[in-house]
Amino acid sequence: MIKQPVVFVTGLSGAGKSTILRALEDLGYELVDNAPVQVISDIVSKVEGPIVIGLDSRTNGFEASTVIQLLARLRLNPSLHIQLIYATSETDVLLRRYTATRRRHPMAAGGTVKEGIEAEIALMEPLRQVADLVIDTSDLPPFELRLLVETRYSLGHDKGQGLLTLTLMSFAFPSGVPREADMVFDARFLHNPYYIPELSKKTGLDREVQEYVEKDPDYQKYVHLIDEMLSLIFPRFVLEGKKYATIAVGCSGGRHRSVTIVEDLAQRLAHPKHNQEGLPVLIMHRELARQGIQTWRWVARPQEQE
Repeated sequence: MIKQPVVFVTGLSGAGKSTILRALEDLGYELVDNAPVQVISDIVSKVEGPIVIGLDSRTNGFEASTVIQLLARLRLNPSLHIQLIYATSETDVLLRRYTATRRRHPMAAGGTVKEGIEAEIALMEPLRQVADLVIDTSDLPPFELRLLVETRYSLGHDKGQGLLTLTLMSFAFPSGVPREADMVFDARFLHNPYYIPELSKKTGLDREVQEYVEKDPDYQKYVHLIDEMLSLIFPRFVLEGKKYATIAVGCSGGRHRSVTIVEDLAQRLAHPKHNQEGLPVLIMHRELARQGIQTWRWVARPQEQE
């Protein structure tokens, strides 16, 4: 059964939510922005085809807990594919954006813009914690943001959308397996840098952590076997017309071992020896993104379309 895509977009004011909404609308999603929370279930039931719904602190009836309950109810419908995108940015960047545009922050009321931003961060944090995709736009130009959205959420109807896009994602098992994952690998058996004081606060993006994880006697064999399996399966994904594949690697905290493996696999899979077709390869580290660390990036960028 083909599920109806229903994408919710929320996040901080000034973080790029409108750009994400317009990008999805251009892809063919029916756009519903800022509708009262109480009527969204009815809207979803009446719209046929892909739909994108914008929600933020201005929305009538908005409370993070209410939105989370709404998402849970909708996910009980087996005909719907529900996803939540959360747009965020660093406070200093949001301040600069509001200063440049001279817009009034929706939660500033009688206070300063900074106070409004801080209040909104606290209000929205529960949604950030349950989001399927957190996008930090602090250093992300609008063109790159649109490219990320278009590549990940394309309906495959446009010219040039034939290539399979590969996403490698790290995550923490206690926070749940990513719903969009096509394949999941477990890194919890490897030696854990968390218990090494000088490495605990670092992440798998740091070379010291990578070197520690890679010294585990089973690391190289494990990653090599994953690489071999993916090299076997990806061509079959392409043959069956799959447009997007997410490979998830999890560990206990989603900061060290899984991040190290994702970074390693990305370099292997993007190498011309494995990627002669020029498939786009994207990295995302879910738990790091939820902690405010900008982590997504292209290892092999999508080819420019004519």
